[in-house]
Amino acid sequence: MWDSIRDGLVTLAEQYGVNPVVFVAIYLSTIPLYVAAIGWVVRRLLRGRSYLVPATLAAGLYLSSYIYVLVEGRNLPLWVYGAMVVMIGGGGYFTIQNIRKRAGMSPKDCTHDLIVIGGGAAGLTAARFGARIGAKTLLVEQGHVGQVAEGGTPQLGGDATWKGCVPSKTLLRSARAAHQQRHASRYGLEDREPEVDFATVMEHVRSVRQQVFDERSHPDHLRALGAEVRAGRARFLGPHTVEIEQGDGVHTASARYLIVAGGGAPKPPPIEGLDQTPHLTSASLFEISRRPRRLLILGAGSIGTEMAQAFQRLGSQVTVVEESERMLSKDDPEMTGRLRERLEAEGVRFRLGVSVERVSEHGAEEGLASAVFADIHPRGDGGEPERIEADALLVATGRRAALEALHLEAAGIEHTDRGVTVSSRCRTSQRHIYAAGDVTGRYQFTHMSEHMARVAAVNALLKVPLTLDTDHVPWVTFTDPELAHVGATRQQLDDEGTDYEVHRFDYEGLDRAAAEGEPEGLIKVYATEWRGKVLGATVLGARAGELICEYAVAMKHGVSLHRLANTVHPYPTYGLAARRAADRWYASKHTGRIAGWIKRIFDYKGEVTDPEHLA
Repeated sequence: MWDSIRDGLVTLAEQYGVNPVVFVAIYLSTIPLYVAAIGWVVRRLLRGRSYLVPATLAAGLYLSSYIYVLVEGRNLPLWVYGAMVVMIGGGGYFTIQNIRKRAGMSPKDCTHDLIVIGGGAAGLTAARFGARIGAKTLLVEQGHVGQVAEGGTPQLGGDATWKGCVPSKTLLRSARAAHQQRHASRYGLEDREPEVDFATVMEHVRSVRQQVFDERSHPDHLRALGAEVRAGRARFLGPHTVEIEQGDGVHTASARYLIVAGGGAPKPPPIEGLDQTPHLTSASLFEISRRPRRLLILGAGSIGTEMAQAFQRLGSQVTVVEESERMLSKDDPEMTGRLRERLEAEGVRFRLGVSVERVSEHGAEEGLASAVFADIHPRGDGGEPERIEADALLVATGRRAALEALHLEAAGIEHTDRGVTVSSRCRTSQRHIYAAGDVTGRYQFTHMSEHMARVAAVNALLKVPLTLDTDHVPWVTFTDPELAHVGATRQQLDDEGTDYEVHRFDYEGLDRAAAEGEPEGLIKVYATEWRGKVLGATVLGARAGELICEYAVAMKHGVSLHRLANTVHPYPTYGLAARRAADRWYASKHTGRIAGWIKRIFDYKGEVTDPEHLA
């Protein structure tokens, strides 16, 4: 019998014009697998479960030898083509039906395919993605420009546009212009004290953020893609349904998929008297028009540090109070030490390692305290507190997820005080609901909000298993000079016991920095010894935010220092500093012993150079 089967298969192979040995091997080897797949189909049917996967597997195994013929042979029977069309088409159809079934609602039961709650960076990214692939998308944003009763426009863009990145960087640029006037002699010009009209500066800040909104975040841009945008407050009524409170009443909407991108809000610390003391936060800072003569800032993170330099340069006397022993505690200590020296040289006063016992206010004018007092003392010191007096108080001690108005319990969404709990695919405890951005309590960065939203939308709408990239997240503080890092810090590498080398390059060796009067800067790269694989990098200096992008790409795609050093960089640019830092890796490998052997082999007559001078 086996001889007959073998002879028959060999005859088929010759008819199809393929190698008989390969054809017979494929045919016979798949028989037990095919039988097992059929058994799997039967078990799934008896248990009333989906048999799509085992049935597709069985069909593929049955046709496997003919697929070989399709690629290598000829005279393939027409029934095989028909079977392949049925297998592929049927598999695709049943896959789509299974996805719809697992979503929990039929498209006919929903008003939309996708509802996005929140119109910040994460919400805009998710809504744009949904609209572009043809999903019927609704974005709901509670903030508005103008009064809702007057047809106010949904205030898309979130904190990045209105209360954070855009206005703060605009203010920093104005402050830098004032600083450059004071120190124009470094450019061959005359030093001159700038005339700062603070109200005009703040009006400029507000005009720039309005411009960014009009050109990039206005609802009309999203509507042009086919999405619906509403100004209102959304809260869950159930796993698929939300209630939207708008100016003209309360409406409901439902969707197969939902993405929560409600953002965050400033997180005031538990300090005695703070609730009764007028103070500024990032939500209100850019609405003021009078410059405080003395500004007290609580918190030496990115926001506090950036605004300390900006207001100091614009004429305020700034004092920064921080409970930690150093500013920007998540950055490299050497870098933050250098930055602190720069800010102190400009007049900023730092009180680090102290606790604020209480704050109080005496007299007020136009919403700003005319006298704010903060009683501080070193941590662990129970002695008499020191009193700091200021005209305005800026609280910059962190942010929290904005959860209160969402009614997450109604949808069965798990969350903590920190934020909505999500997986690496940004999925919540409900399979069809995802969350992205500040509302998750994770990275409070606009770029990470956009990344999370992209991951959430791709998983929800395309079912592609995209996961968060948490290993290559750039951090940037936009002071002057800028401070940025990506990947592991030196402390993390030491704690993990990782073997690494440190390669340094100082801006004093960068011609572009000398030409622009920006010699203060340092690059530190942490890399493996032999391959030069980048484990982390930190940059202090002009254009650090741009330079760190090169290291983020290198880490993401496995570009070693060897390849960076061999990549042509234009001269003179700040980007050349990345290549010069990579040259240090080359120099570390060019030991005196190796140089000596090269000299002997080629009979060179010069002296061996110190490797440190090669970079």
